[in-house]
Amino acid sequence: MQTTKYLYEICKNKKCGALALIDPDTKNDLILTDLIDNINKSSFDAILVGGSLINDDNFDKRMKLIKSLTELPVIIFPGSSKQISSDANALLFLSLLSGRNPRYLIGEHVESAPIIYSLNLETIPTGYILLDGGSKTSVEIVSNTLPLPMDRVDIILAHALAGQYLGNKFIFLECGSGSLNHVSTEIISKLSSKLSIPIIVGGGIDNPQSAKLISDAGADFIVVGTYIENGASIKELSSITDSLNV
Repeated sequence: MQTTKYLYEICKNKKCGALALIDPDTKNDLILTDLIDNINKSSFDAILVGGSLINDDNFDKRMKLIKSLTELPVIIFPGSSKQISSDANALLFLSLLSGRNPRYLIGEHVESAPIIYSLNLETIPTGYILLDGGSKTSVEIVSNTLPLPMDRVDIILAHALAGQYLGNKFIFLECGSGSLNHVSTEIISKLSSKLSIPIIVGGGIDNPQSAKLISDAGADFIVVGTYIENGASIKELSSITDSLNV
């Protein structure tokens, strides 16, 4: 089944799905197998792989390892055009809607397009909106863009609608890995009532209470990343995924 269709099926059959995010960097090499094992046993629906800053050239090697350790769809969540691999099931073709840096609006896309074509890799057009979660994140620094303030719901909605009208299949609301706060329920509720495409919410989700609030507000997927890398147990991760559909 095509990965995009698989994700849409989850949206139809679940109140909210769960995506695990793995940063394929040197810092996780020694624990990568354990991280994937915990994800496999915690009712996640798919695995996102990517990061804002990769310190070496072993992205493809790590992708191959991750794919060999799971039966879940593995989707690239690229920080740059260098993060592409034939071992992935699909790639989020991200447009950083909240920024005005042309590199992340079209530059990286042009560089990556011939590679994606040659690999026959499925792309999932996704509008990416970075929000201010209370701390300066790697995404903000590397992309050289400012996050949108969370108290400007009207501005955030305008960006999300623009992404939908441009033909994106998903809107990804992100506060950044390790952010102090997660996306507010007011924003999620507002966008959910206006958009006709699914909403993915990531950043700062590290407990079942937050996950349930986000699910109840209308998110179609949550993303858990830093909490997994910080050593959350299968029981702790399962408490998050179990909370999404009650």
